[in-house]
Amino acid sequence: MAKDRFDIKEKEGVSFATNAIVIIDKETGVNYLYVHRGDGGGLTPLIDADGKPIVTKDGYKK
Repeated sequence: MAKDRFDIKEKEGVSFATNAIVIIDKETGVNYLYVHRGDGGGLTPLIDADGKPIVTKDGYKK
């Protein structure tokens, strides 16, 4: 895996112990949402209204 492949685009504290982080894969531009609370967490791709992954194109390799 390439070094520094992922970039944190946005980080937000949802509640006291819960954080939501938007992560971008620099190789593909695909945006993911990572949410964690305490010892648990989950990762999912962000999708648009048509069900397609949200892709950030500017500033990332294609």
